[in-house]
Amino acid sequence: MDRTTGPESEPRAISLASLVSTLGGEAVGDASWALRGCATLEDAGPDELSFVIHPRYLGRVPNSAAGCLLVGKEHAARWPGRTRWVHPEPYVALRGALRALHGDAPLPEVGISPDAGIAPNAQVGELCTIRPGAYVAPRANLGRRVVVYPNVYVGKGAVIGDDCVLHPGVCVYAGCVLGQRVTLHANTVIGQDGFGYATTKLDGDDTVKHHRLPAVGNAVVEDDVEMGANCSIDRATLGSTVIGRGTKFSNNVVIGHGCKIGPHNLFVAGVGIAGSTTTGSHVTMGGHVGVAGHLTLGNRVTIAASSNVMHDIPEGETWGGTPAQPLTQAKRVLLQQQRLPELAATVKKLEKRVWALEQDAGNA
Repeated sequence: MDRTTGPESEPRAISLASLVSTLGGEAVGDASWALRGCATLEDAGPDELSFVIHPRYLGRVPNSAAGCLLVGKEHAARWPGRTRWVHPEPYVALRGALRALHGDAPLPEVGISPDAGIAPNAQVGELCTIRPGAYVAPRANLGRRVVVYPNVYVGKGAVIGDDCVLHPGVCVYAGCVLGQRVTLHANTVIGQDGFGYATTKLDGDDTVKHHRLPAVGNAVVEDDVEMGANCSIDRATLGSTVIGRGTKFSNNVVIGHGCKIGPHNLFVAGVGIAGSTTTGSHVTMGGHVGVAGHLTLGNRVTIAASSNVMHDIPEGETWGGTPAQPLTQAKRVLLQQQRLPELAATVKKLEKRVWALEQDAGNA
């Protein structure tokens, strides 16, 4: 992990030719042009790279002062008078350029603060960083180069793999497991009790009450997962809630107890998944998607934002709407909903004509 560079450091100067040599693609125009920064089309200056990936922004290019444009192959012939970096995967190229300029986000200096609390029988690996106010409970095991920011709690017997980063306020409950290179942003919680209750009368009490089911399982987060701020991952009642390797969450994602989230999923902010649901690999959910419990979503499923999923979804399909359905059907339903005022007016006219015809028939 790079502790010397990041957004706060002075960017380096890198030639376009060097970027192409390292990251691929093709330089069109002045390959010796020196990059000192990356910026939006509106903000970029003559020594900065900007990017044109979404068609919505094509019209902004003529007024941009960017010294070089990063574009996909579909735009390779546009703007012939300007220096361009043509790349088959512009987002990947942009990531490489940013890392070349700034490195990864800076991390604090290695060392354990005297104001951190570490249980005597907790294990802390080499080159770990533990900041003031953090607490590592008994029998917890931290791997090498783990970074623990202030006010983090690592519960009893929890396992934190090598190169994990736990930002301020993160809580990893007892017995939960993080793989290697997991990043948890501020106030994310791993392994709280799930929403499981038995609703009944107990011990001669005539009042029906909700009685919590003990959650004796745990939560397992596999390698290379990153979660945004304020995510919540329930521990399983039995067994494990699992977040598959390489999966990325935005902020405020909630995963219910006993879910099995597959590898390389992408969940945008506000996704909520009820207990015991399983997703395949490379599943993508837009913002504010809700998924009912005990469902199965196949590999490469995509769900549009603000959809509510109530049924299993086969592999490779794209769904949307409330309740969610195949996207082509959801679009047809939406178009009809937009015509409801017009249709209602037409129905009223037809009702009047039918009434008039009935009156005429009755008077005949």
